[in-house]
Amino acid sequence: MNKIVSKEHFSEHVVKLVVEAPMIAHSRRPGHFVIVRAGEGGERIPLTIADADTERGTITLIIQEVGVSTKKICALEPGDSLTDVVGPLGQATHIEKVGTVVCCGGGVGVAPLLPIIKAMKEAGNRVVSILAARNSEHIILEEEVAKYSDEVIVMTDDGSAGRKGLVTAGVESVIEREKVDLVVAIGPAVMMKFVALTTKKYDVPTMCSLNTIMVDGTGMCGACRVTVDGKTKFVCIDGPEFDAHKVDFDEMMMRLKSYSFETQKK
Repeated sequence: MNKIVSKEHFSEHVVKLVVEAPMIAHSRRPGHFVIVRAGEGGERIPLTIADADTERGTITLIIQEVGVSTKKICALEPGDSLTDVVGPLGQATHIEKVGTVVCCGGGVGVAPLLPIIKAMKEAGNRVVSILAARNSEHIILEEEVAKYSDEVIVMTDDGSAGRKGLVTAGVESVIEREKVDLVVAIGPAVMMKFVALTTKKYDVPTMCSLNTIMVDGTGMCGACRVTVDGKTKFVCIDGPEFDAHKVDFDEMMMRLKSYSFETQKK
């Protein structure tokens, strides 16, 4: 169980692992995540399921190396096994036919966005996907996203791939040319904040995923509490997805700083 079937490097610090987990593969839905552990006594790491193959009984995980525990996971090779893979956890994404859906992914945020893109397309929506990153090296899953998108827009800070500019420029360009019924944004908190500010100007419903703040993944540690519409919510239990126009992103970003690897090193 939990054997790694294949491994692919997207960049120096981002790895894709395909893992044997037949029961999770059969029951997972877009938006769900798992808790993984490498080694006895290892840290619990929440990871959104990027894809699943029910015939092979596998799930796909995208891991960004940011600390000791994720480094251990990224160092595993095909044939090795994860000590634990628990899930699926969290609330699944609400999928329905609404019209035109713009799906925005920043960096590794494209991984949890992929199953949502696929499900939105299969529900009969027109899907425009916007992939954003610092440069071309950090754009991931472009081919996979294209399979389920009517259009793919790539935005990079330095212009090394696609259009030069921020994800918000891409979002606004689509909203200004056609009617958009829903925006989905997954990526760094600051990216989701500004996507939400942009879409609020046009009164376009926007959903975001706050999975980056999760720690324990079971609601017991309280580390993932966020304020949504003035109320305290726990991302791993109540989310990870929320109405982006109601999330207090400034509070979330301040709390994220206390968990950052750079802060822990000081």
